[in-house]
Amino acid sequence: MPTLEWIGKSKVINHHQDVPFRVLERKYSFDENGQHDEDNGSENMIIRGDNLEALKALLPRYEGRVKCIYIDPPYNTGNEGWVYNDNVNDPKIKKGLGEVVGKEGEDLTRHDKWLCMMYPRLKLLQKLLADDGVIFISIDDTEYANLKLICDEIFGSNCFVSNISWQRTYSTRNDSKGIVNEVEHLVVYSKQPNWSPNKLPRTAEMDSIYKNPDNDDMPWASDNPFAPGAFTHQGMVYAIQHPFTGKLLYPTNGRCWTFEQTQMLEFMRGWGNYELRELDDSHERATVCGVKDDEVRQGVKAIILSEPIEVAAAKAREIYNRGKWPKFYFTKNGFGGIRRKTYLENVGGKLPTNFWAFTETGHTDEAKKEMLAIFDGKATFDTPKPHRLIEFVLKVAGNENSLILDSFAGSGTTAHAVLNMNKADGGHRKFILVEMMDYADSITAERVKRVIRGYGEGKNAVEGTGGNFSFYDLGEPLLVGDCLNEAVAPEKIREYIWFMETKQPYATSSGGNPYYLGKHNSIGYYFYYEPQRVTVLDYTFLATITEKTSGTIIYADRCSITEDKLAQMGIVFKKIPRDISRL
Repeated sequence: MPTLEWIGKSKVINHHQDVPFRVLERKYSFDENGQHDEDNGSENMIIRGDNLEALKALLPRYEGRVKCIYIDPPYNTGNEGWVYNDNVNDPKIKKGLGEVVGKEGEDLTRHDKWLCMMYPRLKLLQKLLADDGVIFISIDDTEYANLKLICDEIFGSNCFVSNISWQRTYSTRNDSKGIVNEVEHLVVYSKQPNWSPNKLPRTAEMDSIYKNPDNDDMPWASDNPFAPGAFTHQGMVYAIQHPFTGKLLYPTNGRCWTFEQTQMLEFMRGWGNYELRELDDSHERATVCGVKDDEVRQGVKAIILSEPIEVAAAKAREIYNRGKWPKFYFTKNGFGGIRRKTYLENVGGKLPTNFWAFTETGHTDEAKKEMLAIFDGKATFDTPKPHRLIEFVLKVAGNENSLILDSFAGSGTTAHAVLNMNKADGGHRKFILVEMMDYADSITAERVKRVIRGYGEGKNAVEGTGGNFSFYDLGEPLLVGDCLNEAVAPEKIREYIWFMETKQPYATSSGGNPYYLGKHNSIGYYFYYEPQRVTVLDYTFLATITEKTSGTIIYADRCSITEDKLAQMGIVFKKIPRDISRL
């Protein structure tokens, strides 16, 4: 598999492991009643802070749980003014940190900086995806090729789903010096291979081909009676006698019937009396299968009329004129070729394609007008995406209970889309947004507030969607050097320990021991920690344990019990902080 090399790659491919784990600190909550300090219990989150650190902070609660990720990172055109500022301990990289990335880099090139920025973030996003999850990445031609290669490396080339062309403009520019760029890319990868998208609602145009010329119980369309694979499915290559003409019908060369003989026999008995019969037709069948006469499968019987053709044709004509023909029918008033009915109720929705027209997904001008309407005519954000685009993403890749993550949240379009869809169908989708710029509260969160409560006046008023969220900042690091940070609330540390041990979301324990974390796979976990004193695992502490488990893991500062005694009791001691695993 081709891989991509760039300046700084060796230093950033594992940089996500060196990023400090920071706790999330809720600053306020918001719902239809407004903003307040009290926690409203919302599962929707807007996080202000570096998205690399924020993604790592999400791992204990959300690793492997995110159904759909949408991100719109810097396109790196040279005109965006983004800053690469990851704290990577390498002199080549440090030299260019904190500087605006333009078309000409003085140290690392802008493409190298962009790749250094994207790689560790994509590594963490891959960890957060659920097994049935999928990520959509908006990008243009500037970095598409580079993005495709690093995604192949991180997600696996077998998890590549599609390169979707989104028609971002509704009118063609005439002032371009070259070929007009009307589309952007949506690069799509799944967590596991063979991911399947949701089918979309059918259109009236699609349904219009389904008719009912024979007065059947439901509309149907004419379909091919043959399937590919004659060579490998020679048992499904056989003759069928035409009930009107008596002619022997075979699949076209290289193809076979869509059903095996016994099923086809029942279908054909809808036209008259048929039976399975041996025929000397090895040559005809071999021709269809693409093999020599002596190589074709033997013993494959034909479906033949069991009565004279004159009698059979009269019965078939009666059935044809009466209507409600069998599943396999004959064209041209009965004298044509054989076809198969496909009923409308069985076809389901339409599969999404790799071209998304603005008529379905919106365009950039629509997005800008949307922002002006939300913010009372003030231009607050240069490059928003239309909420219809994100809604289309969620129709293809989500469900009514999906968790959706956007770690380059920008103007907050993803939350807008989630709230719209929940209002429309009563769903319980949840969103997590991350935005590191100083407008995270004033634009990102503010837009979500206005969408929840409604915006505009008079005929331009838009009814609120309802909903809620909590706003978070990145808090203290969990570890300072080799020590636990005493400024971090113990409950946050407990959540981290539990996740590192079990890889499961943490729920506050209801056990009698205050240091009890919970039980997982019959193992009980204890975190015996006090910020202001040294804790000792001794017999006094063991006397407080009442939970029945097949084994026990206990974190403490010290242990006064011998290893042999601990082993006899099925207890594993882990020293704080030495034995605390690092994310």
